[in-house]
Amino acid sequence: MTTLSIDTLTQRLRDFAAERDWDQYHSPKNLAMALTVEAAELQEIFQWLTEAQASQLSPADHQHAAEEIADVLLYLLRLADKLGIDVLQAAVDKMQKNALKYPVETAKGSSKKYSAS
Repeated sequence: MTTLSIDTLTQRLRDFAAERDWDQYHSPKNLAMALTVEAAELQEIFQWLTEAQASQLSPADHQHAAEEIADVLLYLLRLADKLGIDVLQAAVDKMQKNALKYPVETAKGSSKKYSAS
């Protein structure tokens, strides 16, 4: 397994885009749109599958899912970089917010979107 930091991957993305003169196209709007397209491509793999089938993808579909997940991650990191958002800090902050919003004693075993409070 490759160990790579978010910062290193983000820099690689910057370099990749710069080498191809793509920065001109990587506005936050365009990156957000590309991100949703890639997320839809990931969803498409699971469309019409049963829960059992979705849990046991064929090797080809598993590889396809890995590639689409990578695309989502790469666009997300590029978007965060353009907006100056530290994705790891944002994730930690959001998890803390969710812990308050969904306390274990009221959320455990429930799929409700919002707590009663």
